Amino acid sequence: QVQLVESGGGWVQPGGSLTLSCSASENAFQTNTMGWYRQVPGKARELIARITVGALKWYGDSVKGRVIISRDAAENRVYLQMNRMKPEDTGVYYCNTIPAIMIHSQTYWGQGTQVTVSS
Repeated sequence: QVQLVESGGGWVQPGGSLTLSCSASENAFQTNTMGWYRQVPGKARELIARITVGALKWYGDSVKGRVIISRDAAENRVYLQMNRMKPEDTGVYYCNTIPAIMIHSQTYWGQGTQVTVSS
């Protein structure tokens, strides 16, 4: 059974830090590149970071230099450490495999975790 559960979101002031966590089912996690996505109202979901099974990392321009993605194979978890946060980091954050998990021709997403950056 496929499962993605994101956690760790919350409210943080500009300049602050948060670490997001995603628990994935083993069948999704072990052989796939994992990514973190951000969705803000009125915009498409945006891939902001990804990490391969071999721990090669990529970051989107909007977060480069401020976030670190990591994965724990023993726990089937992927993390996103976010630093020097900005109001434009506000949104709902999701993790997924890359390519994304498809179930019955629909992209499967977890519930996401809300991040709000404001003073």
